[in-house]
Amino acid sequence: MGQRKERSFTRKAGLAGAIALGGLALAGCDVAAPNAVENIVGMGWPKGITPEAEAMYNFWIWVWVVAWIIGIIMWGLFLTAIFKWSAKKAKKAGKGEFPRQTQYNIPLEMVMTIVPIIIIMGLFFFTVQSQQKVTALDKNPEVVVDVTGYQWNWKFGYAANTMDGRNYDGTDEERNALAEESSVDPEGQKNGNPIHGKSKGDISYLNFNDVETVGSTEEVPVLVLPTGTPIEFRLASGDVSHSFWVPEFLFKRDVYAHPESNSQERRFQVEEINQEGAFVGRCAEMCGTYHAMMNFEIRVVSPEAFNEYLDFRIENPDATNAQALEQIGEDPYAVSTQPFNSQRDTRDGDNWVDANNAAA
Repeated sequence: MGQRKERSFTRKAGLAGAIALGGLALAGCDVAAPNAVENIVGMGWPKGITPEAEAMYNFWIWVWVVAWIIGIIMWGLFLTAIFKWSAKKAKKAGKGEFPRQTQYNIPLEMVMTIVPIIIIMGLFFFTVQSQQKVTALDKNPEVVVDVTGYQWNWKFGYAANTMDGRNYDGTDEERNALAEESSVDPEGQKNGNPIHGKSKGDISYLNFNDVETVGSTEEVPVLVLPTGTPIEFRLASGDVSHSFWVPEFLFKRDVYAHPESNSQERRFQVEEINQEGAFVGRCAEMCGTYHAMMNFEIRVVSPEAFNEYLDFRIENPDATNAQALEQIGEDPYAVSTQPFNSQRDTRDGDNWVDANNAAA
């Protein structure tokens, strides 16, 4: 009778492990969870606007589903042990103080050892699977954007656009050549080229483009991008470390000076952005006094509107980014960065906008 009970308990533990593993297997599927499940275990994550973000979001949800399944099973076992085998209950039944000990139940111990190992291996596998999808550089980008972070704002430049058979190369050859010259100090300079043979003022790693949007204290920079198009971002910092973060990408990427020298892959790609609109972007790396004001906006438009926008900026080099946005029927300035104020004079601590008073 005792052996039958042990086998029954082992089978139940095995079944519990199988349920947990089945749930874990779902975590690797690029399948959206039901809305009710998302609302419970979403933990405040925004819904993604790229396939990579959707894959991470689904992985996040299903991992929480698995965690809850495992938690419920373990809580059930704990509560069963607490109430079913309590000393008070045993005394009432006329039994000894302690229930029968099963510390030498080898099958049960094997299950309780192997199942956690498999769960951890599964989590590792699916984590790497999602990470590989996000960091893959095989998406054949049709638009290439140079992103430069600096204290305390952003510069965006369009390096290439091959949508609809175009062959636009936006590299500013003259400024890139000048930047290249900065890599080496002039001959005869005292203590020249101290950093591995390079000048302390080296900015040759930065990219300069013909069409650029530069943020300022007065104006939050707006980066215009098309929907349904593979896009590559090339990141670099002009000074300290920053971080390029769009919450709806569900992904942030550190922005370093001299990325190649620091063994960093400066590029990342998205397969497409699948939703038009305005999406706030922020620096997610504490970079100094006005880090909190280092905001930007991604303005996502149709491919046709994007080409019209870029053509206007190419043909009108003196036009502002706001004028180009108005040309395609968009709001000329950032609309997603409230309630944060871009003004840098914050000695009084007033670094936010009172939306109620502003509306009045």
